[in-house]
Amino acid sequence: MEPQTHTPVRRAAVIFIFVTVLIDILAFGIIIPVLPHLIEQMTGGTVSNAAWWVGIFGTVFATVQFICSPIQGALSDRFGRRPVILLSNLGLGLDFVFMAIAPSLWLLFAGRIVSGMTAASFTTANAYIADVTPPEKRAAAFGLLGGAFGIGFIIGPALGGFLGGIDLRLPFWVAAALALTNFMYGYFILPESLPPERRAARFELRTANPIGALKLLRRNSTLFGLATVMFLFYLAHYVLQTVFVLYADYRYDWGPQAVGYVLALVGACDGTVQAFLTGRLTARFGERRVMLAGLAFGAAAFAVMGLSSIGWVFLIGIPLMSLWGLSGPPIQSIMTRQVHPDEQGRLQGGVTSLGSFAGIFGPYLFAQIFAFWIAPARTLHIAGMPFLVAAALLTLGTVVAFRATRGEPKIAPASET
Repeated sequence: MEPQTHTPVRRAAVIFIFVTVLIDILAFGIIIPVLPHLIEQMTGGTVSNAAWWVGIFGTVFATVQFICSPIQGALSDRFGRRPVILLSNLGLGLDFVFMAIAPSLWLLFAGRIVSGMTAASFTTANAYIADVTPPEKRAAAFGLLGGAFGIGFIIGPALGGFLGGIDLRLPFWVAAALALTNFMYGYFILPESLPPERRAARFELRTANPIGALKLLRRNSTLFGLATVMFLFYLAHYVLQTVFVLYADYRYDWGPQAVGYVLALVGACDGTVQAFLTGRLTARFGERRVMLAGLAFGAAAFAVMGLSSIGWVFLIGIPLMSLWGLSGPPIQSIMTRQVHPDEQGRLQGGVTSLGSFAGIFGPYLFAQIFAFWIAPARTLHIAGMPFLVAAALLTLGTVVAFRATRGEPKIAPASET
């Protein structure tokens, strides 16, 4: 049975979680323009060598998230969303302090491992939204949450690029301050969304692990098909996280500040689409049509970015990529209808595990593709090949989504746990 939450309470709760996610994404966004350059500085190598290390950092970060996200989701099902979010923010803030003072590549690497363990608030925030929002309103609510990501990426990377121009370590200190501020905000303001009577009866390690979480995603054909689409979605997205900074420097001679401004533009477009268009378009055209259109726009965007030889052509792909964001909220909304209230944390942990699983080899894959096609020894240089691969992945995802959602989604039977 779905929760019966009064509208004013629901709106207040959504606003609370919106602010929580916004501050978190600001903290992460600030370090995006500088982390690859800090790694490059510490390795003392070429761009291709730095790309290799960036891939390793991303792979290990995702592996840790793959292991920890289902545990965090199951803990939130058993003990509530609020304590998981608070512990995440506290751990993340302390970890950013550690990374700010890390004197060597290996200690910086250790800091990223801890970040992977503590970055739970995004997973729990999605479960929070499912707790307080009725099924017919979830796509719009998830879109609003996506708007928080967009706003965070408007301010975060631009600020990070500016601060990184002063000192590559400065963005980590600011990120730490934001995460610790978020902890204080949550401690005094954020209410609990999952009352005791709707929590899981017990915490079981056999389901609170990546294998158990992925089994939940195989419950029916709709859920499994959309889980496959989410995997391809996340895998394609890693091309931005892994090679964009180095790609922009290599191909367009964009430094940290320019990259920060471009990422801010990405965030502005994406936030506008998700916050203002997702709810309206899904209400008018339906979740399925909006989802398929968004995936197709994403494939077109990466094709443009991969083929562009000059910077202003690359920028044309940004509005298209923002429309890709239309696909995420409908996918999440349809998936939440396949499980019961006391499984939303496990579901979101499983979805996050998909992203982390993609991240285990996604960063390494795209980094190696980029390094291979720009290597000095090669006679044919195709720097945009990673983006072309991402376009192919989203094209496949569009086909899978079309087939998985042909029938009317049905609520799954109650879990055996």
